[in-house]
Amino acid sequence: MLRFDYAARTHVGLIRDNNEDSCFAGPYLLLVADGVGGAAAGEVASATTTYVVSALALARPSENLVDLLTEAVQEAHRQLNRGVMQRPNHSGMATTLTAVITQENRFAIAHIGDSRGYLLRANRLTQITVDHTLVQQLIVQGKLSRDDVPSHPLRSIVMKSIAAEHRPEPDVFELDLQPGDRLLICSDGLTDMVPDELIANLLRLQDPDWASGALVDTALKAGGRDNITCVVADVEDGERVCGDGTLLGAVRDPVLVVDPTAVRSAPSA
Repeated sequence: MLRFDYAARTHVGLIRDNNEDSCFAGPYLLLVADGVGGAAAGEVASATTTYVVSALALARPSENLVDLLTEAVQEAHRQLNRGVMQRPNHSGMATTLTAVITQENRFAIAHIGDSRGYLLRANRLTQITVDHTLVQQLIVQGKLSRDDVPSHPLRSIVMKSIAAEHRPEPDVFELDLQPGDRLLICSDGLTDMVPDELIANLLRLQDPDWASGALVDTALKAGGRDNITCVVADVEDGERVCGDGTLLGAVRDPVLVVDPTAVRSAPSA
């Protein structure tokens, strides 16, 4: 049975006053959600989404993984909608999400926004998510070079997210992973500050905890303009263990979750 040997770090950064990132890291689920900067209550959006996805994953481990992640994203949207109805001043809150789940020998990923997933296999780094951003659209259209992204004035515009106002359209698909693979799930507080080549070098550190710490420290040394969250996890084969994991960031404050009882009751249709 495959599972994750993981380590996770988060840091508020050097500029912001609060951490709008949320994270869950466990032996069968890895998740990073980044409250969209500039929107109302981004920390509520990321905390609620992290709670919903992690709670559903722990409650329904035998379901089809793609279906489970798809339903979890939609339930997070419903909870954010409920939150805005309760507190209209939170209108506009939204979050990114990148989550990888495993069951037996199967893996799936859900991705929306500009948090990223990377795979390090045989010392080669591959980005396994595609940013839902304006600059990524311009790159696909041939109107922008990747080299120009760090200085582009619109680089922070996210085209897709989990929000209250519209039904989210995440990328959800199966992943082909094997023992010895290493995953990185991270917010853009890392990738906006640290180039992929350096990320790859730091991911080659032997211990996931060393690697996650080095990634966060490097982003801070580069300026730490945003919240920084990194989950580093090795795919390994072993006996089943307790599925509980670690919560980091905004989700550690239960007050920020719209409805902490939502997953214990049946999800709405």
